[in-house]
Amino acid sequence: MTEQPTKAIPARLTYPFLDAPPFGERLEVAPGVFWLPLPLSFSLARINVWLIRDGDGWTLVDTGMGDKTTLDLWENAGAILEGRPITRIICTHMHPDHIGCAGVLSRRFHAPLYMTALEYITARVLVSDTGRAAPEEGVRFYRGAGWNEDALESYKKRFGGFGRMVTPMPEAFVRLREGDEIEIGGQSWRVVLGYGHSPEHACLWNPTAKLCISGDQIIPRISSNVSVYPTEPDSDPLGAWLQSCAKLLDLLPNDTLILPAHNEPFYGVKARLQYLIAGHSKTLDRVHSRLTEPRRAVDLFGAMFARDISNDQDALATGETLAHLHRLIAQGRAQRNMDADGVWYYQQA
Repeated sequence: MTEQPTKAIPARLTYPFLDAPPFGERLEVAPGVFWLPLPLSFSLARINVWLIRDGDGWTLVDTGMGDKTTLDLWENAGAILEGRPITRIICTHMHPDHIGCAGVLSRRFHAPLYMTALEYITARVLVSDTGRAAPEEGVRFYRGAGWNEDALESYKKRFGGFGRMVTPMPEAFVRLREGDEIEIGGQSWRVVLGYGHSPEHACLWNPTAKLCISGDQIIPRISSNVSVYPTEPDSDPLGAWLQSCAKLLDLLPNDTLILPAHNEPFYGVKARLQYLIAGHSKTLDRVHSRLTEPRRAVDLFGAMFARDISNDQDALATGETLAHLHRLIAQGRAQRNMDADGVWYYQQA
């Protein structure tokens, strides 16, 4: 496939490609770098994975969900791969749409998996939850956020779903660290870490070619989920996220082509990061304004989201709301107290 013409775009962001290629096809977005969309079965239509020509083979960045549809696409990917093997797999982070097929592809091509340590270990832990009963810590966490008994029963039934979306993980990995330089196709790609959306997310920046594979750290039209989870119930992921956005804002030139995991490649990274930082600031102020009286996390969905929250989104909504409440506490703008039933109430400090 060839490059397509630029389309009309919102002010300050530029999209150099008209549309994503169809599933099962690829598009060259820079010399030797190919955009390969893969389907998703939830609210997002696709994930973008990236193939980079690398000697006699390919480096693959992210892999798609470990479901039958995606596995079938990889099974029939001979034309996309030009008969060349995948010789290295890099996963930006541990969410199932990014690592779902890592295990099966690693074994098929004898390709090592590159990830940061926290992402790899967290993925292995979450996969091991499949088949276990929901822990009491998780039930206590969501009860503390204000969930009723029906919602808690739904959580118990859904617990362990992570492992059902991921093929068995490789038993070994190559660790990525901040500042590592990886040579791919004769060019150097620098590892830049971000925090808040996941434990230790890796972006890949090629300053020579002015490219950045940003995973879920920078997406043009979606705000990445930043949540508190039962495994670290007192964390401040939004603080880490905002620090990461500020770091990337300083680091990346504005003429860098951003290759995100969702939506389309774009220019205008500084405008996007500034927008994300400002958006969270406004949300923090909006949530804070609702805390003139004690409120539970679930009471604040209306301040957080412009849509009703369905039952299958309640965990994400709760996690994001708590992330903003914990940031307000860290800023000294809010406090919390637990009632006799184990429910947390938040109020302006």
